[in-house]
Amino acid sequence: MSAPTYTRSRTAAPGRVDIRLPWWAVVLPAVAFVALLLLILNPADSQAASGDPSIVRILAHARDLVLP
Repeated sequence: MSAPTYTRSRTAAPGRVDIRLPWWAVVLPAVAFVALLLLILNPADSQAASGDPSIVRILAHARDLVLP
């Protein structure tokens, strides 16, 4: 008696690649990006701004967009 074999129920259409990502492969990088962005934009730990004022203004605007 031979072992039962299992076949895929769904097959990709000819000429197409069927790639399916697990949910965490999309969510984890997005969460990491948001966390790092918030760390960069957090003004509580920053030193006195000595850079170009336009860059400071852009970062402040981005912080206002992200944080309510």
